[in-house]
Amino acid sequence: MMSTAKTRYYVSVTHHLIQDVQNESAEYEVYLDDEELGLLRDKLDDLSKEDEYTLKRAPVPYKSADKDEATDSYNDKLIDVYEYLHQIGDEKTRRAIESLGVLGKLEHSDYDHKGYGEGSPTNK
Repeated sequence: MMSTAKTRYYVSVTHHLIQDVQNESAEYEVYLDDEELGLLRDKLDDLSKEDEYTLKRAPVPYKSADKDEATDSYNDKLIDVYEYLHQIGDEKTRRAIESLGVLGKLEHSDYDHKGYGEGSPTNK
């Protein structure tokens, strides 16, 4: 049976790492049970696979990155990781992720962030 006790982990999205010891590469601190940890690992693994695929595609000179499904898929997986961290993270983690501006793709009509108001330069 899986434990439902939460353990503190330090997560680096940049390096696709989840560690139980803080180091300088850790961007976020989260408390996870076994199930949440497994899900986050899966999401970071997916991101690593996409990252490798996107890198292999990068040197192809006639492929425009803005029309490349590999880039779109990587970005979607990256946003998925941030959305999940936002969901499971503490207040500090949520604020840090919100400040990145990557959650703009969230389909929350009630998303009330000061950067999303009428006339805001981020509201395009």
